Amino acid sequence: MDNATSASGITRPHAGAPGRRLAGPGFVLGALGILGFSFSLPATRLAVDGLDPWLVAFGRATVAAVLAAGYLSATRAPRPRRGQLASLAIVAAGVVVGFPLCTSLALQGETAAHGAVVIGLLPAATAVAAVVRAGERPSRAFWAASGAGLVAVLAFIAATSGADLRGHGPQAGDLLLLGGTALCAIGYAEGGALSRDLGGPATISWALVLAAPVTAAVSVVSALSTDPAHAGTTAWLGFAYVSIVSMFLGFFAWYAGLARGGVARVGQVQLAQPVLTLGWSALLLGEPVGPGTVVTALAVLACVAATQRAR
Repeated sequence: MDNATSASGITRPHAGAPGRRLAGPGFVLGALGILGFSFSLPATRLAVDGLDPWLVAFGRATVAAVLAAGYLSATRAPRPRRGQLASLAIVAAGVVVGFPLCTSLALQGETAAHGAVVIGLLPAATAVAAVVRAGERPSRAFWAASGAGLVAVLAFIAATSGADLRGHGPQAGDLLLLGGTALCAIGYAEGGALSRDLGGPATISWALVLAAPVTAAVSVVSALSTDPAHAGTTAWLGFAYVSIVSMFLGFFAWYAGLARGGVARVGQVQLAQPVLTLGWSALLLGEPVGPGTVVTALAVLACVAATQRAR
């Protein structure tokens, strides 16, 4: 047989089987996840305009943990093995706590478009994490296509967002975004590897549930020390989105895609995320987008396609 089936029902290749056989479904699932994630920064920006950033970061994880507990109960998902708990802790530290907190704090003073400049580094960071954690060895063609896409994304967003990348040292918001990007990449790589055994939905659900005692406690303290009742409708809508989609449903498709198509390879679909985020920012927040959007978007999509063809 060319493929092996894990306990979670996911069919995956043996070590010697070409990963390209599973790139189709993996790519589609990964793209669906990124479509959901692309709205996260604008939604977070709306949420922190009316809510405390600590409440946004930990509250979204708490709401998602309730949904996750319901999912695990309804599907009668088996408990993770003892050896998988450390991996779930890494996932929780990266995508449940680290990235949401860093972006919520950063977007108090930065625009969603500026945030997209920094998280444009996420695909490359995810590929590096995949090499370290998942033992993947992308080809030179893969790295070349990934690098070209990264350069295109950074150049495009820098030009259209008005962010000045020259002559200024990193600000506090930039450092938070960089830290969040690094933590997110680690969480993606660990979660993608773990999803090969647990499945994507179970991986994010167990990570949320295991982190719930911490996230719920911080949420309560933040809610009691601030006044969330006076937040506007748009702030609550942004909070609802990052809680339900960004923190929960988006990971169903994303981790499943990483497990099926490879962390490094499918992770390059993230190259399209900053372009999509900038579009949402223009529509939702009124941030200007330059005329090079279409050309750069096509260049990014070409780079993504090249990473999918590379071994």
